[in-house]
Amino acid sequence: MSTQEGKALYQRVDEVLHYLWDPIGVSGIPAARNEYQSYVPIVFALLNENASMEQIAGYLNEIVTKQMGLRENTDATRHVAAVLQDWKAALTVD
Repeated sequence: MSTQEGKALYQRVDEVLHYLWDPIGVSGIPAARNEYQSYVPIVFALLNENASMEQIAGYLNEIVTKQMGLRENTDATRHVAAVLQDWKAALTVD
């Protein structure tokens, strides 16, 4: 993955987590734009390591249940993981 592709993917991960994953419902609040940014580096690393959809979803579900104290939404989280993998595929030129 080139530096440019990496930067683009990192940005997409940030956007997907904020606008699509958004487990606490803050995507419409401009002041909360950085709410999930601390999770971006690990999700980005998982994508770069070719982690499975289940591994990515598992990480996100762990955040939701253990750090946020919310109920797991497996289907929604799997969808987010699939979208993240789709972005990686779309942005990566082999």
